[in-house]
Amino acid sequence: MPDSVKLTIDGHEVQAAPGTLVIDAAKQAGIEIPAFCYYEGLTLQAACRMCLVEVEKMPKLQAACTLPVAEGMIVRTETSQVATARKYTLEFLLTNHPLDCPVCDKGGECELQDMVFRYGAGESRFTEIKIHTPEKQYSPVVYFDAPRCILCFRCVRICNEGMGVGALGVINRGAVSEIAPNVGDHLECDECGACVDICPVGALTSGAYRYQTRPWEMTHVGTICTHCADGCKTTLGTRNDRILRGNNRDHSGINGEFLCVKGRYAYDFYDHPDRLQAPLVRVNRKLEETSWAQALETVAKKFNETLAGGGSFGVIGSNHTTNEENFYLQKFAREVLGTNHIDHHRTGDVVTLLDALSGQQDKLATVADLYQRKAILVVGADLAIEHPLLSYQIRANYRHHQARIYVVTPGPVREDNYAAASVRGHEYESLREKLKVEPELVILFDDSVKGDGVRKLVDFGESLGIPVKYICLVDYSNSRGAVDMGLTPELLPGYHPAGQPGMHAQEMLAADLNVLWVVGSNPLKAGASRKAGFLLVQDMFLTETAQQADVVLPAACAYEKIGTVTNVTGEVQRLKRGVNTMGAKPDLEIMGFIAREMGVAAKLGPWAPEIVFEEIRKTVRGYQIPLPVIATGGAAQTMPVNGRIPVEVPSGLVRSDHNGLFDSGTLGRYSKVLNSVIESRLSR
Repeated sequence: MPDSVKLTIDGHEVQAAPGTLVIDAAKQAGIEIPAFCYYEGLTLQAACRMCLVEVEKMPKLQAACTLPVAEGMIVRTETSQVATARKYTLEFLLTNHPLDCPVCDKGGECELQDMVFRYGAGESRFTEIKIHTPEKQYSPVVYFDAPRCILCFRCVRICNEGMGVGALGVINRGAVSEIAPNVGDHLECDECGACVDICPVGALTSGAYRYQTRPWEMTHVGTICTHCADGCKTTLGTRNDRILRGNNRDHSGINGEFLCVKGRYAYDFYDHPDRLQAPLVRVNRKLEETSWAQALETVAKKFNETLAGGGSFGVIGSNHTTNEENFYLQKFAREVLGTNHIDHHRTGDVVTLLDALSGQQDKLATVADLYQRKAILVVGADLAIEHPLLSYQIRANYRHHQARIYVVTPGPVREDNYAAASVRGHEYESLREKLKVEPELVILFDDSVKGDGVRKLVDFGESLGIPVKYICLVDYSNSRGAVDMGLTPELLPGYHPAGQPGMHAQEMLAADLNVLWVVGSNPLKAGASRKAGFLLVQDMFLTETAQQADVVLPAACAYEKIGTVTNVTGEVQRLKRGVNTMGAKPDLEIMGFIAREMGVAAKLGPWAPEIVFEEIRKTVRGYQIPLPVIATGGAAQTMPVNGRIPVEVPSGLVRSDHNGLFDSGTLGRYSKVLNSVIESRLSR
């Protein structure tokens, strides 16, 4: 078979791989062939007939979305015959389509609208009364207006193929055909909204965005989702300092266009009525609002008094705060407060994995590897529920490249539907003979594998005699970055051992410390009482921990910050500020103000995110990443530690929350959308 096929499209000589569709070959040459039903990565439908083209020596127009290229083929995409055919197709599509563009949420982004302007007739020859059916609500986030639907079936295919759910289908026939849920009159699905975003018209609309604004009235800010550790890029549509929409239609970021319900809709916690917007100081056993100046003065005075008296400090950080904030916090704790009592909630045994891989190169997989590698082994995790992007990548790999998937989990998971082998439990050794014949492998594992279990899993992978890469699954948006930045009592940034290890989080809560500083975490959520003499909390809400604090400082969320985060696969990406909440400040800024008030700011250096990240690049192993990549919205993987990490992490410290699609720690509690969908209530 030849390496490439030569053909001519609109007079331009084009080379394409054998089997390439004409519509894709034209796109590679910069020639647009319009289509409604065709969508890259989904099965072919050939339903809309908008992509008809002339092909020399063929007696009639051909659908470019199902026609493979052939040697010597001559294609014309913009002849008078083609234009007339497209005009008639549009006229037919508009037979029952309501002329409600001024109120339709898709106005300004509608593919049908664009094509009608380009090819359509000013008048229709169809004078019959339009068939009309009332709008339906399939879920809190999905509405369906049947008269607008052009039956391209994109929504059905993305739900079935892309998400692996199959919640949508088609009922009735002919002019009264409708897209409908496959179960009852409501959706039972992931509530991801992919069907809404992929719809080329205004048939499926978003319950969160509908009738809010127009696309040209919004500012679009590309940032990173603040929920799970997959690191999806989400493009926030903002207006008047409010987030009105989330999507990723420009396919930027490691996730392409994919977003789960949290990335697309669960930004709404940021303007919850319970959001803190002023500092609180305890006066007469009651938290009362005060000024930032007074609150910072109170904190600085207590910190300086404790230092002067030789008192003890403890610091509990977050797996949601940025790399810059985590680095600055541990530097503050160690260099100013003089303590290694610093920790955070660890959700995966990253440290042991890096130690087990010491001396080996190119052993940590990326998100892209899950789409490209020939075989995948999933150990322990229910990926579709806990890591939806990773699950999506594996499904796409199976569909497009016929990857072989192996599953070792306690119970049934979505990956079972296309797995080459599924094993219930935790015993992966039984798959040895099957895995040995694979050309390459990626192994993913959750917190059910930790300590010596990680070393055994790595030994197993290395004994297969094939190239193997690994992913240690963690829970939150910067769980990996928190470990990298040294938010642990036994390790400094870059996994250098701390001289004298400090207390872990649970030990700090049980100890009679003079001061406990909690940043973006809720360690007392189980109802325990504080023991520290003075408790300072930085958070967005009055959590169970904040309710016991002496001072509470209102913090900004990820969508109100500038900085970087590191996802589950070690890929660093940049946060961009989308909105501001009055009264709240980024955690890095709060730390800097405390340092200034204490008179130690010069010791810690500037608290600007760009300056702190430059220090990280210079001092933290693996973070010497190219700045232009992340500055332009890309992702750069940190390099694995090459030497041994001479620290044993107690396996009891590693504990995943196993959040589902509709849970996200404290943030999920304050998301109206996550709490409104029926699946959220059923999963509890």
